Amino acid sequence: MGFWYLMSGFFDITHTIMGLLSVGIVMGINYQLKTFSFYENETDIIKDLRFFYAPYYFIWLIVQIIISGIEVAKILLSPSLPIQATVVRFKVNFPNPHCKMILGNSITLTPGTLTVDINEDEFIVHAISTASFEGIASDEMPKKVLKLFSSEERKVISDFEVIKTKEEL
Repeated sequence: MGFWYLMSGFFDITHTIMGLLSVGIVMGINYQLKTFSFYENETDIIKDLRFFYAPYYFIWLIVQIIISGIEVAKILLSPSLPIQATVVRFKVNFPNPHCKMILGNSITLTPGTLTVDINEDEFIVHAISTASFEGIASDEMPKKVLKLFSSEERKVISDFEVIKTKEEL
């Protein structure tokens, strides 16, 4: 709301009240949706999020996005265009579906990788080069996602395999 308020340029009482009412209505509707269960045995696991760790994770992710962006730019600007397209499959051991969603989105946000499919605990990811999926294969990114919901240190990735390489594609 603060962003809308600043960008609108209207700071009079009428627009302020309309903005507050709009936010109240949207929050009321969202609260009702939050209490609705879309899946069997669904619980509100977002309450388990370790909010104090979230800013650290977002800063780490932004740094990873920048580093990956530079790596992809090097590949694309190289005259030989050294693309090593690869598809990898792996399983994760996460305590809740939010972890899977955050990992899948984080992989896709990182340049050079794309989450193609998530089925139960199995992920399929396309990478532009072998360096692009190193953070997944080394379990670095999945462990960071796990820290958003749990303080335990453990292996998250299992059954990691390269299922297609550039030659097979």
